[in-house]
Amino acid sequence: MSQPFSYEVTHVCRQSGARLGVLHTPHGDIQTPIYMPVGTSACVKAMTSREMEEIGTQILLSNTYHLHLRPGEELIREAGGLHAFMDWHKPILTDSGGFQVFSLAGIRKIREEGVTFQSHLDGSRKFISPEVSMDIQQALGSDIAMAFDVCSPYPCDYKTAKEAMERTHRWAERCKAHHTREDQALFGIVQGAFYEDLRIESAKALRDMDFIGYGIGGLSVGEPKPVMYEMLDRMMPYMPAEKPRYLMGVGSPDCLMEGVIRGIDMFDCVLATRIARNGSVFTSRGRVVIKNGKYSHDFGPLDPACDCYACTHFTRAYIRHLFNAREITAGRLASIHNLRFLLRMMEEIRQAIAEDRLLDYRKEFYERYDLTKNF
Repeated sequence: MSQPFSYEVTHVCRQSGARLGVLHTPHGDIQTPIYMPVGTSACVKAMTSREMEEIGTQILLSNTYHLHLRPGEELIREAGGLHAFMDWHKPILTDSGGFQVFSLAGIRKIREEGVTFQSHLDGSRKFISPEVSMDIQQALGSDIAMAFDVCSPYPCDYKTAKEAMERTHRWAERCKAHHTREDQALFGIVQGAFYEDLRIESAKALRDMDFIGYGIGGLSVGEPKPVMYEMLDRMMPYMPAEKPRYLMGVGSPDCLMEGVIRGIDMFDCVLATRIARNGSVFTSRGRVVIKNGKYSHDFGPLDPACDCYACTHFTRAYIRHLFNAREITAGRLASIHNLRFLLRMMEEIRQAIAEDRLLDYRKEFYERYDLTKNF
């Protein structure tokens, strides 16, 4: 009987060392490196599952914490699992809920057995442990589940970071012992905050537990980007080369580029749809605030280089008008564009890796893309 999950590196760029890979799952193959749009509550905000497929999405991420609170994993199990519930027939990854609990700093208490917290919806007391997180994710039926971890804040002292890392390791062992669903892969999560020795220790400890894949947590939590890149440089030699590597919560165009260069295979972030709803869009020149008055008579597309529905059918002037008129279609069109922009960028990155020219592509990207301002 063949294994439901496997990962293979299919090409390493001779110019950069970045890699192409294929992650095989029960709901289809995932070509890496890949950006995963975030469907927090079983829906990418403002998007339908059909639209997500039309823009080239290979895999979606959903949120264990939010789905546990509403509508509840048992209802989703009754519906036939998350794929049937949201009418999405490609792979799904669910996070563990660890980061969401971490973000509830004022209304949660972490103990060795798990985390007690107040629901942000109604204030009721809730409890998630490694075992509970596994039970929720197995009921949801995602293709990839994440181990329940402890995320350190930025900045934090060495003692706090070490204690969080060591608890993450103990919880990872409990997750692996409790997880039984054979058609669901379980990824461990490397922690260690911004201390090189802790990151290396965590990478080694998780590697020895032999997970199917590995998340890198606790980065992109407020630190300057060069600090994140340096930490990746230090720890990546200790990450298993034969397993997929997932940089969690990262999704700006420059961070995707820099992560791939450093050997990352998977990314996720809510940034694309969040800024879209507020009237900002990614373009090949940089970020554009489409609500600005200078676009009121601009009858060109959001980005002439983009092939998305918004860019091929509507103008900047029209989309600006929709935002000013507070039409919900404005956020939908901007979301379609931003998601397609990132997915298309990853397609181009994969092509550049295949052709051994990723550093050239990176140079061309930064020559066009202005990181310093919004237009």
